[in-house]
Formats: sequence, structure tokens, C-alpha cells
Amino acid sequence: MTDSSDLLAHTAEQCLRVSDVLARVGDKWSVLVIAALGQRPHRFNELKRAIDGVSQRMLTLTVRGLERDGFITRTVTPSIPPRVDYALTDLGRSVLEPTRAMGEWALANREAVEAARRAYDARPKDAA
Repeated sequence: MTDSSDLLAHTAEQCLRVSDVLARVGDKWSVLVIAALGQRPHRFNELKRAIDGVSQRMLTLTVRGLERDGFITRTVTPSIPPRVDYALTDLGRSVLEPTRAMGEWALANREAVEAARRAYDARPKDAA
């Protein structure tokens, strides 16, 4: 475990690297794809049905990015039409626990965050 002084010692390059990875795993659609695949492998259309509101294009971009970054595998089975299955890699499975923990934290603290937002938004504009 690192303490906060260790975090301050990171270089700008290290911060950019961390931000790049966190942007992938913290992206709205990536989180939902990883969560769905954490249950079992899915075909593309199964993923699309499981993730409410995702467009075909956004899902395509998301699974390509996750595959490129090593979080999921894409397996094509030659058939007519071809069958394509997506599954988590070991790296993808390793992000499930921290992702779930952040989700649980967000649910537990949602009301406090919303209350803070309301209080901030209610302040006179010159105080903000």
C-alpha cells in the first residue's frame, strides 16, 4: 500500500500512464462490458441486449478497445454466420474486484454526493 506522499512523487509521465489505463477501465461502457463478461462469455448481440442504451457502434468501439488493451478476447468460430464470442482475460478478471468495490462505494455514497452537489449549486454565484 502506498501512502499519499508516494502519490505526490509520481512524475507527469507516470500520471499520464495511469490516467490512460484508468480511462479505459473507468469508461461507462467498458465497466458495463467487463461486468457482463464477468458473469460468462457473451456473443456481441448478447452484450448489446445486456447493456441498456449502448449503440452498436459504441459497443463495437468499446470491445475493440478492451481487446486491444488485453482485457477481453475475441474468438471467431467459423460457421455461417460466423460466431464471435467475447470473454475476459486474466487481466480483465483482475479488474472485476476493484470495479465492483468502486461501484459499491458509489452506491453507498451517492446520496452524500448528491447532497453536496445541491449545496454547492444553491450557493450564491459569487461564492462559487
